[in-house]
Amino acid sequence: MPTQTATQIAKLGGQEITYTLTRSRRRSIGLQISQHGLRISAPLHTPLSHIDSVLQQKAGWITKKLAQWQDKKSLALDWSLDATYPLLGEPWHMALQPAGELAMIRSFDEELPQLHAIGLTSRQIQTFVMGWYQQQAITCFKQRIELYAPELAIPIPPFRLSQAKTRWGSCNSRGVISLNWRLIQLPLHLVDYVVAHELAHLIEMNHSKTFWNLVEDIYPNYQVARNKLKGYG
Repeated sequence: MPTQTATQIAKLGGQEITYTLTRSRRRSIGLQISQHGLRISAPLHTPLSHIDSVLQQKAGWITKKLAQWQDKKSLALDWSLDATYPLLGEPWHMALQPAGELAMIRSFDEELPQLHAIGLTSRQIQTFVMGWYQQQAITCFKQRIELYAPELAIPIPPFRLSQAKTRWGSCNSRGVISLNWRLIQLPLHLVDYVVAHELAHLIEMNHSKTFWNLVEDIYPNYQVARNKLKGYG
């Protein structure tokens, strides 16, 4: 018998949880929680009542992990015509201008223009959107650096966009700041925290108490922003 997959609903901790159930030639029940939700793998002839019993035993763990994934905000992008592209925490979409040119527009409640008639490949969409992101990032980051640097009584430092996989920002011994282009997707107050953090490193190249005092001097709520930043992956 081939593998069987179906969508099921269980009531755990007072809330309805939709999960994907996959039956195959295996000997035990397995649970997996990811950004795709709850997935259950079970032997072919396991009764639903037994699966539900296992879920009830693990209810606390399941609801906790699902909540953690829901809080984890992904910045992964889908290069399609109807995708949403966050800019400073707000949703934007691609649109076609009356002159026939592509543009990015803020997403409001009204119906968005349909672009499916335009024969664009995912690579072309990526090139267009990334060009827009980089332009927005350079403008925004420059303004925020110019806003916060005087607060530390330091010259406006040069900066560059980074594509680092694990760092939002960094600075080197030459005084050049690197800011991850993905920051432009986040709300402005988180951009400001990273900018303040890296500017403080131009004075203290460490994470000592003196360093955090400098950050706090120009960004008093840095601890709140720091914790929120950890919610993005």
